Amino acid sequence: MSTRVVDDLRSRAGRALFERVAGPDGPAERSRIHDTPGPRWFPPDSAIARVHGDASMFVGGLRALLLQSLHPLAMAAVAAHSGYRGDPWGRLARTSTFLAVTTFGTVEHAQQAIDVVRSVHVRVRGTASDGRPYAADDPWLLRWVHVAEADSFLAAHQRYGERPLDAAGCDEYLAQAATVADRLGAVDPPRSRAELARAFEEFRPQLARTTESDDVARFLLSEPPLPFLARGPYAALGAASVASLPPWSRHMIPVRWPMRGESVLVRAGGRTVTKAIRWALAGSR
Repeated sequence: MSTRVVDDLRSRAGRALFERVAGPDGPAERSRIHDTPGPRWFPPDSAIARVHGDASMFVGGLRALLLQSLHPLAMAAVAAHSGYRGDPWGRLARTSTFLAVTTFGTVEHAQQAIDVVRSVHVRVRGTASDGRPYAADDPWLLRWVHVAEADSFLAAHQRYGERPLDAAGCDEYLAQAATVADRLGAVDPPRSRAELARAFEEFRPQLARTTESDDVARFLLSEPPLPFLARGPYAALGAASVASLPPWSRHMIPVRWPMRGESVLVRAGGRTVTKAIRWALAGSR
């Protein structure tokens, strides 16, 4: 196969993948985020830029959603207000754009994105199935959402990232990610691996498997809205995400997975798919 054919295949695959994740406005948003002059919150080679700019985020994102769903109040808000079944790709595009603009965008654009999310959170309120009230702008729930995301993105990057961080880099990532969580209204987001471990110990008594969390897991792992040919690579991402979860949380995931532990085969599959995604996306830039 000629170099030209390979390059064309890479470009088309990258564009299709990027537009699926970032939505139809993805190319315009990418230009706005990266090409607008002005100061940024984080340097181009900062730890947060390395983590959020890597293909390992595909594993980390799935892992984060599975982990977040184990908090009954956070999951009740998602189930009632997010529309993840009715508009999964729209939700993914909004989330990926938020991460991109707060990591790589100008200070002005990043703050605008924060303000939009906070204005949405103010309106998200309700009562969980157990009778407890919830509010999306609850600083403690925001802390849990952040803890699950930061841990998942970092864990996936350390396993499947192109340039894993050293110990100091891991703490740098958590400290930088915490500044975004602060602006969103989370209380005391962890800024180091030691603080992250303590946060999980604080939250563990509040976590539980629920009907809503089961539905999220089945949707993400068994019923993804994908064409048949994409199911194989996606299954490898799903296996990698489940296997990388904290051991105490895996038994809360209802999907029957052949290999819940981090076997050599699961790691190899996750590494192969993330490399393929990285290769394709590099051709779409």
